[in-house]
Amino acid sequence: MRKIMGKSTHRKSALVSMGVRCALSAVLVFANFPTIAFAQSSCPGIHVKIPNIKNSTGNIACGIFESPEGFPNKFLGSAKAIIIRKIQKTKAQCVFSDIPPGTYAIAVIHDENMNGELDTNWLGVPKEGYGFSNTTVDEFGAPAFSAASFPYDGQNIDLTIRLNY
Repeated sequence: MRKIMGKSTHRKSALVSMGVRCALSAVLVFANFPTIAFAQSSCPGIHVKIPNIKNSTGNIACGIFESPEGFPNKFLGSAKAIIIRKIQKTKAQCVFSDIPPGTYAIAVIHDENMNGELDTNWLGVPKEGYGFSNTTVDEFGAPAFSAASFPYDGQNIDLTIRLNY
């Protein structure tokens, strides 16, 4: 019994130590955000870079989905997590942490008018930028979850999602 408790305490201590290092790294990254916004992080998570934003107006919204339900356009009701970021010099980054191993797909929109949705014209064609993980956009619409999905093992993964306008 004593050995089990000792191992458990050691694991908790190691996790707390790793959490403190990641938090300290995050503070250092955000303190120098403009210069190292695209630096690689050592904290476990899914790091999404969006490099080709057409302008710095509005926000970037990243949604991570764990199933086809609601993918890609039902962010609020179906995404496991949503991150909203300000755009810095036509670039942005979304970092999903505390995501368990599994299969995921990510959808990104450039919400230029900050109304919380991807604006479309009367035909349904997007008027704002959008992009997806693991795939390019099909000219006939958004990809299926299976086409945009990727495996995540709980460690670091760096993705780049280029927006289409």
